[in-house]
Amino acid sequence: MPALALDALPGLPEVRPGDDLAALLAAAGARLDPPLGPADVLAVAHKVVSKAEGRVRALAGVEPGERARALAAEHGKDPRHVQVVLDETTELLRADRGRLICRTRHGFVCANAGVDQSNTGAADAVVLLPLDPDGSARALRSALGVGAVVITDSWGRAWRQGQVEVAIGCAGLRGLVDLRAEPDREGRELAATVIAVADEAAAAADLVRGKVSGEPAVRIRGLDAYIAGEEEVEGAASLIRPLEDDLFR
Repeated sequence: MPALALDALPGLPEVRPGDDLAALLAAAGARLDPPLGPADVLAVAHKVVSKAEGRVRALAGVEPGERARALAAEHGKDPRHVQVVLDETTELLRADRGRLICRTRHGFVCANAGVDQSNTGAADAVVLLPLDPDGSARALRSALGVGAVVITDSWGRAWRQGQVEVAIGCAGLRGLVDLRAEPDREGRELAATVIAVADEAAAAADLVRGKVSGEPAVRIRGLDAYIAGEEEVEGAASLIRPLEDDLFR
C-alpha cells in the first residue's frame, strides 16, 4: 500500500442553503497541487452538505411538545432543540446525564440524532444530518469526477473517551473490506477481520481538517486499492450493524 497524502481544500466560503456545493468544492480543489482528480478520495464534513441541502432548522419556529419539555427539564436542555432531536429520531435508546442517544431514520445510533448547534452559520439554528447521505455522496462524486466521496460526522464511542470522525455517506469507496477466511502470516484463517475503510478514511481526514478554521473538505491520495465502481459498493449504509447483531439491545 503506498503512503497516504492528505490535503485540506483551501478557501471554501461559508456554505448556505441552496449553494452549489459541488461547484464550491471544485473551485477549492482546483487550488490544490496537483488539482483534485479522478484518483482522489474526497472526505467532506456532513455539515456543509446539510447546509447546502437546506437541512438547517431555525429554533424560533419550533414548538416543543410535552415529551420534549419533560426531557429538556430533566437534562438541562433547550426544549426546542430536544423537539428537533425527537423529530429526527425513530427510537430514543437512552436519556441519561444530559445525553440523548438516538436511532435516526438512517439507522445510525448517535448522540442527539446528529442534530448539532455548532458552526450553523445562523443564530439560534441547528443543523440536521442529510436525508440520504449515500445519495449526497453519489451526487458529489458524479459532479466532481473524483474517485470517491466520503461524508463524515463526529461521533462519540460507548467504551472510549473522545470523538472520532466516521463515514455516514460514501460513494465509490469500498466501505468495508472483508478479510475473513484469508490466512494470516502464520497460515491461520482470519475469523473476524472486517476493515471499516470508509470510517478510517474519515478519521484520517479529520487530522488535517480545520474544525474551527473553516476547512471542511480533505483530499486523500493513496487509497486507489479501495476505489471501486459505484455499482460495486453499498455505501456507508453497509457499516450499520444489523439489529439482530446488536448484543446490547
